[in-house]
Amino acid sequence: MDGLFEVQPPGGGASFEGGPAVAGGFTDVTADSPLAVRMRPASLDELVGQQHLLAPGAPLRQLVGGASPMSVILWGPPGSGKTTIAHLVAGATDRRFVALSALSAGVKDVRAVIDTARRERRRGGPPTVLFIDEVHRFSKTQQDSLLAAVEDRTVTLLAATTENPYFSVISPLLSRCVLLTLQPLTDDDVRTLLRRAVTDLRGLDGTVALDDDAEAHLVRLARGDVRKALTALEAAAGAALAQGHTSVDLATAERAVDVAALRYDRDGDEHYDVVSAFIKSIRGSDVDAALHYLARMITAGEDARFIARRMVISASEDIGMADPTALPIATAAAHAVEYVGLPEVQIVLAQAVIHLALAPKSNAVVNAIGAAMADVRAGHGGAVPAHLRDSHYKGASRVGHGQGYKYPHDDARGVVQQQYAPEGLGDREYYRPTGHGAERAVAERLPKLRRIVRGTEAGDASDHSGMTEERRR
Repeated sequence: MDGLFEVQPPGGGASFEGGPAVAGGFTDVTADSPLAVRMRPASLDELVGQQHLLAPGAPLRQLVGGASPMSVILWGPPGSGKTTIAHLVAGATDRRFVALSALSAGVKDVRAVIDTARRERRRGGPPTVLFIDEVHRFSKTQQDSLLAAVEDRTVTLLAATTENPYFSVISPLLSRCVLLTLQPLTDDDVRTLLRRAVTDLRGLDGTVALDDDAEAHLVRLARGDVRKALTALEAAAGAALAQGHTSVDLATAERAVDVAALRYDRDGDEHYDVVSAFIKSIRGSDVDAALHYLARMITAGEDARFIARRMVISASEDIGMADPTALPIATAAAHAVEYVGLPEVQIVLAQAVIHLALAPKSNAVVNAIGAAMADVRAGHGGAVPAHLRDSHYKGASRVGHGQGYKYPHDDARGVVQQQYAPEGLGDREYYRPTGHGAERAVAERLPKLRRIVRGTEAGDASDHSGMTEERRR
């Protein structure tokens, strides 16, 4: 059926000369299969990364070993091992394994699998594991068609997604499954798998060596996606062998994958130098330089969440009230990093960088909180004035709490003369707005507010007699 294929039963896999048999694979693994396919782990013991899911008795081990018929959703970025786990499930148990791709399958295909699984179950056949790749691409109707079969365990669902399942999978299906979150592989994990592929019989079998700087380039390029790393390694090794070389150097690796190696160590000086230049370019309103450093960090594999966090800080530190929209835009970009992810989110980050770089600048917010913190640390700050204290509890009035409080909304201007600061701090002016951008209007309005509140301007003769007791509190 279109979009539907059954894998071979365990033990029915093919083998290639010089390599082990591949049991229960989705397709036969041959000598000319892609390196990433040939290097798929044959057991959980070969799986690199995801240690948080590999403890004894953990759901992943139960799933692969067939000890539990629980349905599972695997959520993780590309190249983190979702399809590898599906292969391990297919090859490690005596269950019937069926795979669907959400890119091409429809409701008809889902129902066909379920009907066959139900017949097998009635005649005492093996239970069915249904693997759905890219399950987030299934419509609500397609996902609904799975509910009853997952509920009564006609099938054990194994679904993989790169999208947040809380947004992309319907709640009834999500509630019937165990959600396992796969983390991006670390640089050390990717490096381990590259070295294994260079020497392993299933991989390059030692036909070429990998220079340290070329290895570092491939690790950076992968950004936690081992499939990308192995694909790049295979291309680079092929290029080296075609030139009669016995090792892959940096230049060969660069040419093979057409991405220049950046001098960028996420744990070293270059990491701090580039992000410092990035923030200073935004502060200096050089939008082109800011975009360059953004592209440099993204290309080098910098964590997009780190970039977004620095932009959120910059929105208040360097822009503040000069453009009050900068902070919500930066915050929205940070949310998009979690919601969308790379590579698409690079467009969102670029939009936010452009907004921040072109925005008027002010560090008045930084100076204001700094001055206020300095007073607090120096011990300046008396008791909260009695009329500002909480008066909602029984007996508050007996101790004078809330008495004499003036409700600003009862004044036509929306502001009244009243002591808000603790004793001795009534004349402090922490916030000093600049004349830049939207802060210019704030700079004009703030002195008037201070004069009214502090009683240095005549006209605080509003009548508060109509104020309700609740609002007084």
